Amino acid sequence: MSKAGRILALDLGKKRIGLALSDELGLTAQGLKTLDREGRRADIETLRRMAVESGVELFLVGDPVQMSGAASRQSEYTREFARELEYKTGLPVKFWDERWTSREAERTLRGSGIAHGERKPAIDRLSAVILLQSYLDSVEAQR
Repeated sequence: MSKAGRILALDLGKKRIGLALSDELGLTAQGLKTLDREGRRADIETLRRMAVESGVELFLVGDPVQMSGAASRQSEYTREFARELEYKTGLPVKFWDERWTSREAERTLRGSGIAHGERKPAIDRLSAVILLQSYLDSVEAQR
């Protein structure tokens, strides 16, 4: 089975990037190991390598808008990162509303028994999964 058409979702944070990858059919999202930030250049190179290895055709980036829908302080940084990611990889970037992903991830993980030190990376990873799955469900509903 070919890996063509996969989507790599990013939940971009200041310390970590939560990651999720779609299956080959574009139906389900699987969480990947959370990427600890090392600086924009190194992070983009790591994401570029991951995209090549996994046959990624699209980056889906969480759009950090406020609950009102207005841009947040993180929005401009996220857009700058995404522009550079698109330029350096040659792959398109699409933004997807992430307003509820972290809350839903926290709610899901509450009482899961995950150690406190591992909870933040787990929330970042699960947020990326929720982000990607909501996008995939939306695309499927439009077919």
